[in-house]
Amino acid sequence: MTSPQPPLSADEIIDIVDEDDRVVGQSRRDEAYARGLRHRCAFILARDAEDRIFVHRRTDRKLVFPSLYDMFVGGVVGAGETYDQTALREAEEELGVSGLPQPERLFTFLYEDGPRRWWSAVYQVRCELPVRPQPEEVAWHAFLTEDELTARLPEWQWVPDGLEGYRRLLKWRAEKSG
Repeated sequence: MTSPQPPLSADEIIDIVDEDDRVVGQSRRDEAYARGLRHRCAFILARDAEDRIFVHRRTDRKLVFPSLYDMFVGGVVGAGETYDQTALREAEEELGVSGLPQPERLFTFLYEDGPRRWWSAVYQVRCELPVRPQPEEVAWHAFLTEDELTARLPEWQWVPDGLEGYRRLLKWRAEKSG
């Protein structure tokens, strides 16, 4: 019998930021989570050629929100990295592709839920390549229409930061088109 594998990315060094999203220090990722230190994340909404949204269930090895569903790919901004660099790196890694266009940055918001606090830059990207999601990150995936995604919002357990990001994205789109 093998022992369970440890969560991913606990030793990664990340930038710690203040309430205005300015870098004020660095920390190991697991320490930042344990101490509730504010950091940065990039959320990328990936659509295929048919305009469907990439939706996935996270693996049970994820450090935060294991085994929950998400409509964004993305992750924590590494130390010294920009949001834009993270968005492209994370989208390509999680989708298992290379050669994506630079994701388009839409807006940024501060996610706060108890000790969990991070600045979240929301992006979108078109992925017309065949995806091969990272098995370490993605336990299940599919491309869903917006109607299919909307129908599953009350049915599935979603990562709370992604759900908040998606709600803000819908509001941002409505304000932009109105």
